[in-house]
Amino acid sequence: MKKLIFALGLFAVLLLIPMALAADKTRIEATAGAEPPPHHHLQGDFLDWFHNPTDWIEMGADFRFRTIWAKNIDSLNDDPLGNRENHWNFNRYRTRWWQKFKFDENVDFNTRFVWEFRNWDEGPGKDKSTDFDEILFDRFNLTVRNMFGMPLTGVFGRQDLIFGRGWLILDGTPLDGSRTIHFDALRFTYDWEEKATTFDMIYVFNRAAQDAWLKPINDRDRHFMQQDEHAFIFYVTNKSLEKTQLEGYFIYKNNNPINSTSRDEPTPWPNTVWSRKAEIYTLGGAIQHRFDENWSTRVEGAVQTGTKQVKNNIGGGVGQHVRHADLQAFGLVSRLDYDFNDEHKNNLHIGYEYLSGDKPGTRKNEQFDPLWGHWPQWSELYVYTYNLETMIGETTNLHRFNVGHSFKPWKNWQINTDYHALWADQNTSRNPDYNYPWASPLLQTSNSSKFRGHLFTLWVKWQCCKQLSWHWLTEYFSPGSYYDSSNRDGAYFLRFNIEYVF
Repeated sequence: MKKLIFALGLFAVLLLIPMALAADKTRIEATAGAEPPPHHHLQGDFLDWFHNPTDWIEMGADFRFRTIWAKNIDSLNDDPLGNRENHWNFNRYRTRWWQKFKFDENVDFNTRFVWEFRNWDEGPGKDKSTDFDEILFDRFNLTVRNMFGMPLTGVFGRQDLIFGRGWLILDGTPLDGSRTIHFDALRFTYDWEEKATTFDMIYVFNRAAQDAWLKPINDRDRHFMQQDEHAFIFYVTNKSLEKTQLEGYFIYKNNNPINSTSRDEPTPWPNTVWSRKAEIYTLGGAIQHRFDENWSTRVEGAVQTGTKQVKNNIGGGVGQHVRHADLQAFGLVSRLDYDFNDEHKNNLHIGYEYLSGDKPGTRKNEQFDPLWGHWPQWSELYVYTYNLETMIGETTNLHRFNVGHSFKPWKNWQINTDYHALWADQNTSRNPDYNYPWASPLLQTSNSSKFRGHLFTLWVKWQCCKQLSWHWLTEYFSPGSYYDSSNRDGAYFLRFNIEYVF
């Protein structure tokens, strides 16, 4: 209750900020030409120094606060074990500080420190506590432009990689939530301006253990991901056609599970529970087009081949036989937008997403692997529900139909509403490869239906300027008959988020 009162109070204060800013703007305009107060000079001088302490160093920082309330998000059961393990209530505090060291106009070295700690009131296996956690680098790279006298840029080291809308390539560190999303990689980008085409060639060498390449300060023995990964990405983007963007890519990804545990994993099972040995070849592309001032669309699809483990050997007395199967999977995501181009920026959109599931009774593995798309692309709530179905945090085996609306009721405000109808492509309860013993009794599926349920989301966003923004997110999930009758209680997820950039 104290956190709720605090969040509502902060919400009320933020409502007053636009009026205060407007009043301040009026006062400044009325006294245009007057000498500003001395403290304005001090503030400006300090920020100028902070951003550019020398002509060869640039710096910046940001701070993010989140408070989260949730219920039933992983169990879909009001009282699964009689111990309130289905209740979540915690705060997140993330601070980042970045630096750019410029050797000359074409060469710079980039670093960023990130520190996020959490304060828990309720959560699975969590007592009331504050965990101050650790400080680590989520950016540590050398950037070289105009290599060999060509329009070629190289980025060597720890960096963020986001392609398209992030459907398959965005989050290289899924186990730590949104604290970081980086990759350890070598990236070469060739910009062919005459043909409006960009070529990206990337080699990824991610390691599961956080201290594999750069040891964190106050290291807490955590893992960034479920396995060691090696990958090659070739990505082409073309904008030569009017109002059209074309993308094509080939991705090779090699997953190597590690036989160790960390504080991110569902003890006592080792990391082999969370990961599967795999060699995945993905060939895909996207088209993004604006038909006119109102209508626009984006469609992206990919096919996958290779081999992937379909049963996990979890050791102990509960181990299962490990089987590898040929991978044959397909995925597609699409969206159609209509912009009213009116005063309030009204937008209507519909979308459909398909991620193939593993068919019962075949020797192949037909389940689509989202690669580095393990992030809340359309729901903060439902990614938790998926964890006990896939045990590796991936959203897959899905048909999703979406309709939504967004608009700006006032300046600096935006409201988004969405409805998602969700189905499974295949019924996992009929598939012996996915009958995980640890899911019982927390989350069970039925063999009578593929309808996952209804998901409703509401975002209220406000941004006063480049420095300050906040949002309020509400999600509610009503489970369908894809889940067993003991796992059909409604789930909700609430989040208040505020960010400030220095």
